[in-house]
This record gives sequence, C-alpha cells and structure tokens, in this order.
Amino acid sequence: MPTPSQTFVLKFSCPDRAGIVAAVSTFLYEQGCNILEAQQFDDTESNRFFMRVAFNVIEGTADLPRIRTAFGPVADGFKLDWSMRDPAEKRRVLLLVSKFDHCLADLLYRWRIGEIPMEITGIISNHPIETYAHLDFDGIPFHHLPVSKATKMEQEAQVWRIFQESGSEMAVLARYMQVLSDGLSAKLSGRCINIHHSFLPGFKGAKPYHQAHQRGVKLIGATAHYVTSDLDEGPIIEQDVERITHQDSPDDLVRKGRDIERRVLARALAWHLQDRVIPNGHKTIVFRD
Repeated sequence: MPTPSQTFVLKFSCPDRAGIVAAVSTFLYEQGCNILEAQQFDDTESNRFFMRVAFNVIEGTADLPRIRTAFGPVADGFKLDWSMRDPAEKRRVLLLVSKFDHCLADLLYRWRIGEIPMEITGIISNHPIETYAHLDFDGIPFHHLPVSKATKMEQEAQVWRIFQESGSEMAVLARYMQVLSDGLSAKLSGRCINIHHSFLPGFKGAKPYHQAHQRGVKLIGATAHYVTSDLDEGPIIEQDVERITHQDSPDDLVRKGRDIERRVLARALAWHLQDRVIPNGHKTIVFRD
C-alpha cells in the first residue's frame, strides 16, 4: 500500500461551467485516490475556474504517469490548462544576482535547511565571485557574466545557454539589477520571478526607497512578480509592507526594505514550486498554505 507521504498535486484553470469539481473528485475516487487538500476559486470577471488539489493513492499503485494519462479525457472535456506533479521531485532553479546579496543569502539558507525544496542549478552574477566570499555556495556552479550596453545581447545569450544546459525550470532574479531584454523575458515567460524593492506599481525604476522617502510615505514594501517584457509590470505573486515614520532616513528604509524583500521573494518562490500559483491574465491566483 502507498504511504501517506506519496502526495501528488493537481492544479488547473479552465472556462467556468458546472460539474468541474464533481468530475475531478469522481476521477480521483475511481483511481483509488484520497483528496488531502482542495482549494478553488471562481473568477466571475474572467469567467474562469481555478483549483489546486493535493491527493494520495490509497488503493492500487501510486503511478503518477498512469494517473496523468487517465486524467487526459477529463482535462480535454473541460478544456483544462493543467499540471499534475509529485512535490518530492525537486525543481531545478537558476539564481541571478548582482552586488546586493541579501536575497541570495536568504534563499541559500532556506535551501540548505530544506525550507524551500529545490535543486539550485547555478548562480549567475554580473559581479565576480569575490563579491560573495562570505557566502558558502556549497558546490553550486558560479558564473561570472559581466555586462555592459555593448555586450548585453551576448551576455543574455550566455544566460539563456546556461539556463538550458543546466536543465533549469525556473530563474529567480534575487536582486539582479539588470533589465532583461524583451527576447529573454519572452523565453522565460512564466518561469522567472523577480523581487522589486518597492510596493508596485508605485516607485518603479532606480532608488525606490529614496523616492518613497522624498514623498514622505508611511509604508514601504516589496513585490515579487513574474517577469514580462513590460518592466516591473508582470503578474504579482506576493507583496508585503512595513510601517515607517518621519524619523526614518533613506538608509533606514533600505535596511528595513531588505528584510521585506527577503521574505517576499522566499514566499513567492516557495508557492510557485508548490504549485500554488496559477496565472490569470495580468494577475495571479495564489492558493496560500
């Protein structure tokens, strides 16, 4: 008999209509599966239905390829955009970083203690490895790819080559302070998360904390979003804020902002890897744990 630890996750979106939940539940029952967790959302604006189901197999063989194949007719009947995965299979993630390394250090720590299960395929930086001499990369391949306006296309070709050759499924811009070209953004569509040190859509571009200080804001924040060709306009996954006062200097905002950036990026990446995020046009549906 399969053990309860053999849990699989089905997530999907589709045009809304009656009978979707019943069909999915019936299918899983007929496959000898038990639903452990189910979350759903009916978006009346887009007339689309979203669902995430965690289940295990209590009768028969926990054969995910067989269950996927058997689910095909159900998915086709309801025009599902779907995936079915084994969470135990760690996804391969490529990290990109620039000089500021607090998000990188945080992700490495969470990876090392198993809080974010993933396989880090490499670290790409436009700064040399000496910049991170205080960090333990634990054997993770490091790629120093300096970039300038004249070499941007060549450098991005190298980034894309490393992404492909390493078998990466996901890229994370962990304070990678380079704007990706439209071409690379398109290639990584739905597979690249960025952390923006601002509570988007306000204070875009350079030095958002200084912009916020000049405006006398009372809250600062950070935004994790999918990368698109529109600068800082991708679907938002997670945001968080922290209250500040008139006594806080721009440096105070930067310091406090680092803490927000770390936790927002970690949550967004973890939710993506757990199949908790489903695109919904320019927005996302996030089934939080």
